[in-house]
Amino acid sequence: MSATFLFDVSLNPANAAILARWQQLELPNAWLVAGCLFQTIWNLQAGRPPGEGIKDYDLFYFDANDLSESGEQRTQARVSTALADLGVTIEVANQARVHHWYHGHFGRPYPELSSSEDGIKRFLVRETCVGIRPGACHAPYGLAGIYEGTLSPNPLTPYPELYAEKVASYRVRWPNLCQGVVINGA
Repeated sequence: MSATFLFDVSLNPANAAILARWQQLELPNAWLVAGCLFQTIWNLQAGRPPGEGIKDYDLFYFDANDLSESGEQRTQARVSTALADLGVTIEVANQARVHHWYHGHFGRPYPELSSSEDGIKRFLVRETCVGIRPGACHAPYGLAGIYEGTLSPNPLTPYPELYAEKVASYRVRWPNLCQGVVINGA
């Protein structure tokens, strides 16, 4: 299923362009993650253009040697310049420093992460925990839920009100999505 997923998300021209320029980005332990991937699938299933309504394209990387906000901002500026012609918003986040700002932004604790993959498995909605890079897909909970349109809370990020807000936002744009069963355990 990974090969099908990689093909399907590459139908979104922005995803394809980001992957084509991957080496230029020079990001350690990097993955293109989240909305630009699963929302591309949902758009295709809904008969919409692959990139329609996707608010941002997220890049996770992991650099434990620079936990500064200014270092992350420099990386963001460099990536934004390299991909400026795509006409999409690209957000870059150093997963090594998320625990420094998450509580202040979301009002909830967040553990120190050991890799970008560790960050991918902590999205609020379990089915959205996915990342890709050239020739690779990281989906710790599988890809079936994306294609089935299910949405279930991630027990690693147990914030029911944040989960509910996220699900409501998705269902406004893709009404065919359904809330899945609560899955216990990781």
